[in-house]
Amino acid sequence: MAWYLVEIRYVPEKMPEVRPRHREFLATLADQGTVAVAGPLGDNSGGVVLIEAPDVNALHQIIDNDPYFLEGAVAERSVREFTPVLGAWVPG
Repeated sequence: MAWYLVEIRYVPEKMPEVRPRHREFLATLADQGTVAVAGPLGDNSGGVVLIEAPDVNALHQIIDNDPYFLEGAVAERSVREFTPVLGAWVPG
């Protein structure tokens, strides 16, 4: 398993309508332990999600099912593998 930092930039005119479905999608993933943390950027131009997945292909299977992606509310998306080393929620 690996961690991935996914950052998106919104299509401003589409985001408000899709946001409730996007948040339901992420809440389900959080309940399953797949999403560690998620939220919008301070300027509301996009958001960041930290997701655990077996590999980058599995990650794309997850994020390609996000309503933001499916309904055209993503203007840009970046994915970077992330290795948590320190922090309150990092296992010892």
